[in-house]
Amino acid sequence: MNREEITVSLPQTVKQRIDQYIADCEILSRSQIKSRNARVFIREAEVKLSRKVSDGDVFELHWDDPEALDIEPEEMDLQILYEDENVIVINKEQGVVVHPANGNYSGTLVQGLLYHIKNLGEKFDNQLERPGIVHRLDKDTSGVLIAAKNPDVHEFLSKQFRDKSNEKYYLAIVRGYPPKRRGLIETYLTRHPTDRKRYIAHESQGKFASTEYRVLRSWDKYALMLLKLNTGRTHQLRVHMVHIGCPIMGDPVYGRKDNLYPDATLMLHAWKLKIRLPGNDEDNLFKAPVPLRFRKMLGRISRQVK
Repeated sequence: MNREEITVSLPQTVKQRIDQYIADCEILSRSQIKSRNARVFIREAEVKLSRKVSDGDVFELHWDDPEALDIEPEEMDLQILYEDENVIVINKEQGVVVHPANGNYSGTLVQGLLYHIKNLGEKFDNQLERPGIVHRLDKDTSGVLIAAKNPDVHEFLSKQFRDKSNEKYYLAIVRGYPPKRRGLIETYLTRHPTDRKRYIAHESQGKFASTEYRVLRSWDKYALMLLKLNTGRTHQLRVHMVHIGCPIMGDPVYGRKDNLYPDATLMLHAWKLKIRLPGNDEDNLFKAPVPLRFRKMLGRISRQVK
């Protein structure tokens, strides 16, 4: 049984169902709320998950542990950018799921790490679904991902993600052209009201999200952009690009098929990660090479579009 006391943070005029708030804050997904028997208590009295809460309200969330999964190590051709006794930095390929979940129980990066780092599972025996995983990338996003080799290092790295002292840069090929050559996008992100797999930008509801952008190269209907992730919300970059009228090319969820390049896959790549490693006085910079799919697409656009 897990317990967590939660203080609600919402715009002052907004009220929201408790179950929706839990899902929007990514404490538990909507399916996990049900499967893990989530219960909510306010001043020690159990309340319905449909009860609405507002800014400053405090509730205690109880939920069961997930059923144990039999996660076996699997040999994988990892693209290792850096490795020492504390961390491993991977260039994750597009199409690879980071950790087992939602029907993806083989071929995940976690299983590759368990094979490569022989005692990793023993050190994270209470986190067998995601041992050492500090952050994640969507299945269709490629690029830099760092993992810890023991719980102390995991907390050291995780703290930098929580307090935003690290820096994360992405490359994206988008359709359209942003309002300015460089800018800052700041919105709240909340789940789509009818499609729970999607998020939308909102003026006040959900979690605050901040993205900086710069146009590196542009054509008539396309642009290559550098994106700096100031907050790490689910689908943040994909939603923010739609918000400014520039959906990421090949996005199967937020975009639409490009008539000129219908075979395009998601053109989003985690290019650089700046983070401090244990024992270092200065930040380390890790960079994942621009993937072949990007180079080919940029070449095609340059030849075919003015």
